Amino acid sequence: MLLGVVPFGLIYGVLAVGAGMPAWLACAMSAIVFGGASQMILTQLWSAGTPALVIAVTVAMVNLRHALYSATIAPTLAHLPRRWKALIAYLLTDEAFAAMTHRLADTGPRQRYRHWFYFGGGFALWASWQVSTLAGVLVGAQVPRDWPLDFFLPLTFIGIIVPGLKHRAQVAAALVATALAVACFGMPHKLGLMVAALGGIAAGMLLLGRGNLSGKRPAGKDAAVGKEPA
Repeated sequence: MLLGVVPFGLIYGVLAVGAGMPAWLACAMSAIVFGGASQMILTQLWSAGTPALVIAVTVAMVNLRHALYSATIAPTLAHLPRRWKALIAYLLTDEAFAAMTHRLADTGPRQRYRHWFYFGGGFALWASWQVSTLAGVLVGAQVPRDWPLDFFLPLTFIGIIVPGLKHRAQVAAALVATALAVACFGMPHKLGLMVAALGGIAAGMLLLGRGNLSGKRPAGKDAAVGKEPA
């Protein structure tokens, strides 16, 4: 996991400085927000002069997935005191959640120490992100401005998203979002990003809903199965 975090943090630091963000603010974002995807998008919106409200809404939409992560791990961590829950919530990232899911099914004596495993993985990711961000900020001023480093952002997301597309609804959401992002690229204030996100979510939910409906059978038909005609 750390091998993927370090280059991502370096790229973020370089892009943040290139977008005109003060070095202290770029580092503070990594310490407070601690979200690679949202920080990358915020940096792009910052450089485009996007209004603060649009930035806030876009970042909130990007981070909605963390609510699903929290709901997944909450039952196994319900016994922890509030300070532990707050710490784990702060360290919650895509990579940390992926590591944590392997421990959710632990039973026996080890299940009492699952939160320590999560803390260890989350803290290692956090520390790597801070160091790599600082390195990117320090190096950013020396990187030529004509280097297309912002192109690494979509490449990174493609590498993260594509391997996880396992169902038709997910594929449909990705294709629709991609098409809308390209079609709405010229919209002001990066509003095309929000349109693409909403369109992808709608397409995925629509296909998922149709799949659920097609999987249901009327009660009368189920009751008639196996009955002999009178």
